[in-house]
Amino acid sequence: MTAGALLRLIRTGAARSRADLVSLTGAPRSTISARVEQLLGANLVYEGGSGSSRGGRPPTLLAFNSTAGHVLAVDLGATSVKVALTDLAGTFLAARSQELSIAAGPEPVLQVVNGLADELLAEVGSDATTVSAVGVGVPGPVEFATGRLVHPPLMSGWHDFAVPSAFARFTCPVYVDNDVNVIAAGELGSGGSSRDENFLVVKIGTGIGCGIVVGGQVYRGSQGCAGDIGHIYVPSPEVTICRCGNENCLESIAGGAALARKAADRGLAVHSVRDLVNLALLGEPPALELVRDAGREVGGVLASLVNIFNPSRIVLVGSVAEAGNPLLAGIREVVYRRSLPLAARSLEISVSDRGKVDGQLGAARLAIESLLDDDRIDAQLDAAG
Repeated sequence: MTAGALLRLIRTGAARSRADLVSLTGAPRSTISARVEQLLGANLVYEGGSGSSRGGRPPTLLAFNSTAGHVLAVDLGATSVKVALTDLAGTFLAARSQELSIAAGPEPVLQVVNGLADELLAEVGSDATTVSAVGVGVPGPVEFATGRLVHPPLMSGWHDFAVPSAFARFTCPVYVDNDVNVIAAGELGSGGSSRDENFLVVKIGTGIGCGIVVGGQVYRGSQGCAGDIGHIYVPSPEVTICRCGNENCLESIAGGAALARKAADRGLAVHSVRDLVNLALLGEPPALELVRDAGREVGGVLASLVNIFNPSRIVLVGSVAEAGNPLLAGIREVVYRRSLPLAARSLEISVSDRGKVDGQLGAARLAIESLLDDDRIDAQLDAAG
């Protein structure tokens, strides 16, 4: 039984004492004591208070030291940057955001991010030396192993840019992933999520993407681009050229930019997809129709994923998802009709209730779970002697 595995039991609340660890793992008490001493020495765990006696001396309680470091959580969107500072449990300590086009390029955007990070650290009375990990979500394909962007359609000038290099001053691990995978990581870490659950997180905003969780793990595929459903071909009587250069991608038909364009063509007073969503929320019939039709298009693609992955639930996020019931109705209509009866029998489809913090929360949890991975903790403690 390794120290990393014991730390996971302690920080998830499964174990609160050495006796709990012995009971849960079946490992000898001497082994448990030695591993706990390693965790205490690394300041990852602390002792505090006494538990209820089961006969004999009350056990000394163990707790995860979430204040041992900070995590910088960065959510890069198409038109804004959001940065948060959390502790090692993912609790928000401070947050900032700024409107900024991702198309401005990596250097200007990440300079703003670093400036916001300094403001957050100053706000909590800290500095860069306390940052233990950085998590970054980006709206484009990422080679997860290197943190490099690969031909991102929404991010002009970002191709082959190594995002971790922009955070070198923190001298800590930097984890970069596609934004919807980051949100899936956040959903996976939520209180109602089972560690072995299978589910999909679908972001419908300027672009469309899908985070796939299989057996409690985010599935990224061989190169890190699994779930890029926005560029799946969708049959349509009209030919629409997508920003990626292909025809009739789902994003070009049901994404935010496409919906705003269709709304303007119908004479609606909209300048962005958020204007359309607001009209839908007010019950404007043409806006409701556009959102519901977009839901049907997305539902057609999701029905195939339901048959392939058999998820327990689908969670919708993103600016278009904020339209709520009209979008849900369109998606449910097609998914339940086209999916296999067994695959859809217990399937839940809903809009995320975590609102605007999804990306930052997910970035924090991506960084925390990677930083505190069992194997990484074991290697760190072994290196420390």
